[in-house]
Amino acid sequence: MTTDTNLKAADADSAWKDDIRAGVRHVRDLASLPLSPAERSAAQEAAVRHKVRAPKTYLDLIDWNDPADPIRAQIIPSPDELVETEGELDDPIADHAFSPVPRLTHRHADRVLLFPTYQCAVYCRFCFRKESLTSIGRGYTRDALEEAFSYIEARTEIREVILTGGDPLSLPDKALAEIRARIEAIAHVRLLRIHTRVPVVLPTRITPGLVGALQGRLMVTIVTHFNHAREITPATELACRTLRQAGFVLLNQSVLLKGVNDTVEALEELCRELMYRLGVKPYYLHHGDLARGMAHRRTTIAEGQALAGALRARLSGICNPVYVLDLPEGGGKVPLGPCHIEAREGDNWRIRGQDGGERVYRDVVG
Repeated sequence: MTTDTNLKAADADSAWKDDIRAGVRHVRDLASLPLSPAERSAAQEAAVRHKVRAPKTYLDLIDWNDPADPIRAQIIPSPDELVETEGELDDPIADHAFSPVPRLTHRHADRVLLFPTYQCAVYCRFCFRKESLTSIGRGYTRDALEEAFSYIEARTEIREVILTGGDPLSLPDKALAEIRARIEAIAHVRLLRIHTRVPVVLPTRITPGLVGALQGRLMVTIVTHFNHAREITPATELACRTLRQAGFVLLNQSVLLKGVNDTVEALEELCRELMYRLGVKPYYLHHGDLARGMAHRRTTIAEGQALAGALRARLSGICNPVYVLDLPEGGGKVPLGPCHIEAREGDNWRIRGQDGGERVYRDVVG
């Protein structure tokens, strides 16, 4: 029995590694994709500005006959990325300005971001950390995180540690277990949060070994990053079920992307399938950050507000994400959804309902 279990674990561990090896790992691998010569040349030029990587499983979801395929748009370099627009930033949400020690960002009192790796299973073209991920090639070492762990130990107000990057779930099980054990040894930390695209783009990585590496004293929340319903497959369904059954809380944050998911129909289908099929709560719908070369994928805030309002009218509360903007200069995430308050006169408020009608609500307090 033990031998069979070990063999199954070894097979599971090799499956996701094979998936990565069979995909695109370097700009030269673009030559293997069914792109026209002109497309390939433009993609290779754009790829110089930001790393290219995608596992075979995710690449196989692309309809190569559709130039506007929503998955293709997320990972295949575009010449539009070479057009920088005034106002775009190298560090759109000021990670570096709030980094008191290497590999850690502390923007809010009770939680920190920890960067165990700067590598990803997939490099999204719209990534707001694209400058860092392209320039920093460092992976995980225990010594690299020690100063960050000491920082967390010294500040008892910190309750959450958020593993981000890079993608923490691209690390081996042994590294994840070491990180989890080190964090849970800090008594005042109560929750481990993991931001990851792995369940979306590399679902074979969600193995019993990975689950075991993350289980311990801490509550664990996995924040996935599905942007389109086409990314939801039997494999991602199995991956999310495995994580749910392990007792982890599953949330999703999407980015509003022009030409990918900027219709109410696309977002409605995504949010319904996340909740009803995967058991993943739609958490945030992010307005596009000011990453360089991404003007062609950003909507206006007004367009986003209209979409958020339409979703609110169509979906139950449990299926609705909060539309947010992560402000430049470290201002944090602020909700941008439509406001239903029309006016106030003393204790009377005029509020517009989801049906479009206005009603008066009066504060009645003791």
